[in-house]
Amino acid sequence: MDARSPTPPKTQESPAELTLRGIALGAAITIVFMAANLYMGLKTGMTFSSSIPAAMISMGAFRLMGGAGILENNIVQTQASAAGTLCNVILALPGLVLVGHWHGFPFWQTTAVCLLGGLLGVAFSIPLRRALVAGSDLPYPEGIAAAEVLRTGQEEGGGQGLRDLLAAAGVAGAIGFATTGLKVLGDGLSGAISLGGAAFRAGTGFSLALVGVGYLVGIGACLALLTGVVIAWGIAVPVLTALSPDPGTSAGAAAEAVWSDQVRLMGAGIIAVGGVWTVCSLAKPILGSIRAALSGSGGLGKDHPREERDLPITWVGAATLGLSVPLAVLFWLFAKPADLGGLLIVLALAATLFTVLFGFLMAAACGYLAGLLGSSSSPISGIGILTTMATALLLPLILGHSAGPEGDRFVTGMTLLLTAVIVTTSSIANDNLQDLKTGQVLGATPWHQQVALILGVGIGAVVIAPILSLLFEAYGFVGGPLRAGQDAGSAMPAPQAALMTQIANGIVHGTLPWRMVLIGAGLGAVLVAAETWLKRRNLTFPALTVGIGMYLPLSVEMTIAIGGVLGWVAERRLRARVRGGDVDRAVGATRRRGVLLASGFLVGESCVGVLLAGADLLAGHSASLAIAGKDFGPYATGLGLAVFLAALAVYLRLVSSPERPVS
Repeated sequence: MDARSPTPPKTQESPAELTLRGIALGAAITIVFMAANLYMGLKTGMTFSSSIPAAMISMGAFRLMGGAGILENNIVQTQASAAGTLCNVILALPGLVLVGHWHGFPFWQTTAVCLLGGLLGVAFSIPLRRALVAGSDLPYPEGIAAAEVLRTGQEEGGGQGLRDLLAAAGVAGAIGFATTGLKVLGDGLSGAISLGGAAFRAGTGFSLALVGVGYLVGIGACLALLTGVVIAWGIAVPVLTALSPDPGTSAGAAAEAVWSDQVRLMGAGIIAVGGVWTVCSLAKPILGSIRAALSGSGGLGKDHPREERDLPITWVGAATLGLSVPLAVLFWLFAKPADLGGLLIVLALAATLFTVLFGFLMAAACGYLAGLLGSSSSPISGIGILTTMATALLLPLILGHSAGPEGDRFVTGMTLLLTAVIVTTSSIANDNLQDLKTGQVLGATPWHQQVALILGVGIGAVVIAPILSLLFEAYGFVGGPLRAGQDAGSAMPAPQAALMTQIANGIVHGTLPWRMVLIGAGLGAVLVAAETWLKRRNLTFPALTVGIGMYLPLSVEMTIAIGGVLGWVAERRLRARVRGGDVDRAVGATRRRGVLLASGFLVGESCVGVLLAGADLLAGHSASLAIAGKDFGPYATGLGLAVFLAALAVYLRLVSSPERPVS
C-alpha cells in the first residue's frame, strides 16, 4: 500500500469508536502527559508528541478490560494527543509572569487562552481536512506511523509495548528522583575557558528524558541543532566576548551573558526567516485548501460515507463566530486596567480579528507542513516569533500614547497574550490534521475524532492552569521574581517564553539589538536555501532547528543531540546484524520499541518532577527532600555521569537489537 494515498480498511457501519470508557481513559492519559509536557517544556524548551505512547497505553489498558477495537484505541490517542500540543502555550504565556504583568497563572484567564485557542484550532482544521488529508498526496509521516503502531499493537495485544513504556518510565523516574529530589546524582557537567579574551563553553546534561527527545526527533534534526550550537557557542559567543571583554567577569558568566543578550536573538532571526519562507511557499496550497473546503463542506448526513463525515461546515462557521465573542471579552478584560478609554473596544475588536485571521493562516501553514514533513518539523517557534514581532510593532500604532499607567509593560503583556492564543490555535490544528490522517488510514469517522479532540482540549485547558501554578510556586522562572524559600539554582528556564519576552520588550522599548536579529535573518536565508537544496536530494536539514539550537540552553541541546546520534548508531548496528529477511520490517519494529522507551523516559522524569514540585510547595522551600549538601556536589556529578553512561549503554543495546517476538 502506498503510504501517500492509503486505502481505508472496510469496516462495519457503526463500529465501537467514541465510547464513555474511551473518553475516560483518554482524559486520564491527557492529564498525565500534559503534566509531563509542561514540566519538560518549561525546563528544556522541548515537548514531545503523546499520540504513540497514548495509543500503546490505551491498548494495554483495554486489554485488561477485555479488549477493544482499533478505532476505539484511535479515539483515545486522538483525545490524548492534545496533551502534546496544547502545552505549546508555554512558548509565550509565562512571559506575562516574567514581565510582572501576572504574579502567577490566574485560573480563568489561563484556561480561557488555552480553551479558546484550542477550539479555534479544531474548527480551522475541519475545513482543511478534505484538501490537506483526503484530497492530497501529502505523506503525513507521523500520522502513518501512528496508524502502523495501532495496527501492530492490535495484532500483538499491546502488552509488550505497555511494559516497555512503564519500565522506561520507572527507570527515568527513579534517576530523576535521585537527581532532582535527593540530590545524590548530578544533573550535568559543564566548563568554560578564556583564550585571548574569547570565552568558550562546553557541557551536557544527564537527562534521559532529553535523550528520548533526541531519539524521537531523529539524526537530521539533531545535526541541525548541533549546527546551531556550533554557530552560537563555537563562533558567535567567542567572537563577541573577544570584541568586548569584561576583565571582572569569569569566562562562564561572560559567555552566558553574551549568549542570553545577543546570540540567541540571531537564532530568532533564523527562525523568523524560516517561518516567513514556510508561509509564503504555502500560499498557493493554503488558498487551494480553502477553495476545496468551501466547495465540499461535508457533514454528518447519511449521504456521505461514514469515513468522510466531518462536523458540518455551517457548525464550524458558527463556532468560529461564537468563539470570537469570548475571545474579544478576554482581550477587553485584559486591557481594561490600562485605562484606554474609547480605544478599549477598538483594541479588543482589532485583536480578535487579527487572532482569527492570522491564526487561520498559521494553522493552515502548520497543517500543510505537518503533512509534508511531520508535526515535529512544524514551525511553531517561528510562528511564535513572527506573531510576537508583528504584534509588538502593530499595537503601538493602534494605541499611540494611550496605554495609561501600565505603559510599555501593558503593550508587552498584550503582545504575549495574542501570541499565546495564536500559537495554541496553530498547534492544535497541526495536531488534528495528523490525527485525521491516522484515522483515514484506519477507516475512522472524522467527526468522532474531531469531537474527541474537542474533549481533549477542554480537559487539557482546565488542567494547564493548576499545573503551571504548581511549577511556578515550587520552582519559579529564571529572570522572574522568586518568592521566599525558592532556590534560584532550581528555577525553570522557560527558554522559549524568555526569548519571546525579550523580543517583545526590546521592540516596545526600542532596545532590541536589531543588528543581531538581521545577522540571524541573513544566515537564515542561507540555511533555507541549503534546506531546499538538500530536500531535493531526500535529505533533512531543517533551518528552523538551527535557530532553535542557538536559543536553547547548551546543556539541553547537547543532551538531545546525544539521543539523536544514539538512534542513528543503533539503526546502523541493527542493519548490520540482520542478515536476510525483511530488514526494514526489523528496523521498524525495533524503532517502535525505541519510541516507546524514549516516551517512557519523558513521562517518568517529568512526572517525578511535577510530584517533587508538589512536595516543595507543601514544604515551603526548594529541594525539600534533598539528603546531600553542596559539599557533595563533585561526587554527585561523578555518580550522575556514571549512571547516565550506564543507562545510555543499556538503551543502545535495546534499540540496536532485533525486537523479540511478543507473546
